[in-house]
Amino acid sequence: MPGSATPPALNRSIGLLHATAMVVGIIVGASIFVQPTEISRHVPSVAGLFLVWVLAGLLTFCGALVCSELAAAFPATGGVYVFLRQTVSPALGFLWGWAMFWSVHSGIIAATSVILARYIAWFAGFGDLGIRITAIAGVLCLSAVNYVGVRPGSVVQTAITAAKILGILLMLLAVAVIPHSGPAADGGLKAAAATPAAAPVGFREFVLAISAALFAFGGWHMVTYAAGETRAPGKTIPRALLIGTLTVAACYLAMNAACLSVLPLDRVMASKHVAADAAGALVGPRGGAAVSALVIISSLGVLNGVILAGPRVYLAMACDGLGLRWMSAVHPRFHTPHHAILAQAVWASILVATGTYRALFTRVIYTEWLFFALMTVGLLRLRFRPSVPSTASRRASLYPLVPVVFIISSLTVVANQIVADPLESAKGLLLVAAGLPVYYLLARRATEPSAAADEGADRPASKGTADANH
Repeated sequence: MPGSATPPALNRSIGLLHATAMVVGIIVGASIFVQPTEISRHVPSVAGLFLVWVLAGLLTFCGALVCSELAAAFPATGGVYVFLRQTVSPALGFLWGWAMFWSVHSGIIAATSVILARYIAWFAGFGDLGIRITAIAGVLCLSAVNYVGVRPGSVVQTAITAAKILGILLMLLAVAVIPHSGPAADGGLKAAAATPAAAPVGFREFVLAISAALFAFGGWHMVTYAAGETRAPGKTIPRALLIGTLTVAACYLAMNAACLSVLPLDRVMASKHVAADAAGALVGPRGGAAVSALVIISSLGVLNGVILAGPRVYLAMACDGLGLRWMSAVHPRFHTPHHAILAQAVWASILVATGTYRALFTRVIYTEWLFFALMTVGLLRLRFRPSVPSTASRRASLYPLVPVVFIISSLTVVANQIVADPLESAKGLLLVAAGLPVYYLLARRATEPSAAADEGADRPASKGTADANH
């Protein structure tokens, strides 16, 4: 009968390998090849540099533990949006999705696509217009891959991640086996013990350095967005989060050790392409070209993973009546949130074309950690509920130490950023707060009887929901 057909479902085709590749592929982007420079400017010592990376890795791991428990409790499409909606407030969940679409997530897509295009231009030799056209083409091409199915998108992600990790391992192997003179006496691993003590680093600078390192670890939570397309998400997502974050932390520490074994610290501080400079110092211009190619591969992995993740949040919001209703559509053949993918691709392309993505990204990126703190508060509240989902029996290690440490650390990062740049921080908060009137308008519409009936008829189901945790 017309109108009685069951809406198309999302296919559960993401397994542990693909989910782990998504975690690693999104985190390990172009930033690891440049962030050591930013960190060393705040903490100009080898020991301080490694301490920052270790602490940022531990904080990311704490966040992964928190996120894995919430993913086990709520293995539904939408990730952090679902966690905030279910444990704190639907309004906060909406504001997370609002900030994602208009700034943070779309801004990451735009920024990453420009980095990709700039390194392609390094080989092809075209100018600013060519860079923008190439960046938009990258967004549209990878959006098309994810449009035709989550499996093609996850297979591409796995292949790119494998190539990326292989490239990093080859670089580390080259440092280990190719003879080199090592860094000068004023920096580097071999000379660390002989380096004179640097001036004490203030708390504010140290936290800014951690913030810069956290940017390189960013994206670890995005695998939770595709829970509705993950097999046994209550088990798969926590395992992927933990395996993925530990793998990334090990790669980052090894990469920093490799660069500092080749370059002096002062050159690391001054470099704009520290990994390429290290490779160039090791094997000449061909090494720099090889690392530039590796950055292209890394950028492709980040871009594909972020493009795959975001539309799942917009789909979940639309299904809850807190977004444009047409974004809740699932393609009848490909079983993907095709309208949400198209909307994300168009807006990210506009950000690239207009050049406004950089300002938006800078203004709002720190709010991500404010939402992470609120998400963890939600986990603590969940513990005191008389009735919680059965999968919440998966407990974050060392509870309540890990959640409390993560909340305090996240709020410290946010507060330090506000103090460092109050004007831009205020703009970022106002952009997020601008979503509140929209939320109340949509929430009122969702409570109307006709809207509720339409939502019940149109909401797509996740294939295999009944056995999601088996």
